[in-house]
Amino acid sequence: MKLTGFADEAGRDLATQIQATKELGWKYISARAVDGVNIHDLGEGAFQRCIETLHSEGIQIAEFGSLIGSWAKNIHTDFNITLGEVERCITRMPELKVKTVRVMSYSQEPWGEEQYEQERFRRLREITQRFTDAGITVAHENCMNWAGFSADHTLRLIDEVPNLKLIFDTGNPVFQRDRSTQNNDGSYPWQDALKFYHQIKEHVVHVHIKDCINPISDEVEPEYTFPGKGQAQVKEILSELKQQQYDGFIAIEPHVATVFHTAAADVDWQQCYDSYIKYGKQLESLINTEQN
Repeated sequence: MKLTGFADEAGRDLATQIQATKELGWKYISARAVDGVNIHDLGEGAFQRCIETLHSEGIQIAEFGSLIGSWAKNIHTDFNITLGEVERCITRMPELKVKTVRVMSYSQEPWGEEQYEQERFRRLREITQRFTDAGITVAHENCMNWAGFSADHTLRLIDEVPNLKLIFDTGNPVFQRDRSTQNNDGSYPWQDALKFYHQIKEHVVHVHIKDCINPISDEVEPEYTFPGKGQAQVKEILSELKQQQYDGFIAIEPHVATVFHTAAADVDWQQCYDSYIKYGKQLESLINTEQN
């Protein structure tokens, strides 16, 4: 297993992100944002400075955490915006020497309403084909998007979109309802992270580690925890990965100090940095325990 992380949760600027990565003794960053801007949206000068800095510091990129089809976009968003992101990723990923791009399947419509599934499939097919033609692996994350409704939804997306692979995020199931089943009273249960993983594991090429506790309602954020302290069954999933001899990346995405999409003005960045380091060390400890 190779360790990486969304170091933009440790600091907005690349220098701080690299500092945190080196303090953990790691060589990889999961690239998402620099100075609050996703890397596929950075100006060319800023992007080239990032390339030079990463090279001079000996830090590599494990995955490109794009905003393509993210929870912040719905299926009615102009597809040309997405295609622009795709093309910028295709141009920049060779310079970053990274072969995996994270995508999503657009935000969920309110349950019970039209989900525009065929349009989602059409878009993901074109997105995936463009990347595949460029020699890039497309991996869908089970976040607050259509395929995140359940493992069944994710598997249907896999069936509908040739060459699509998966990123499994351990924490995301904890705050999402399982729309493939119902309780006796007609309500939908919270997803089970380990069960979700079991259903999709043959398609997983990358893993994100978050942990949290079921929120008190669908309208509020969950309580994020350090790995192994919440309901994401992180220890059990790490054990499964070990048994499968998984040799890919495991990326931390802590959220314990702040949710990624919190306004920068409201963030205590020293707390973010310190908690990022603590999170990485605790994950290493869990992995070492599972390997012994």
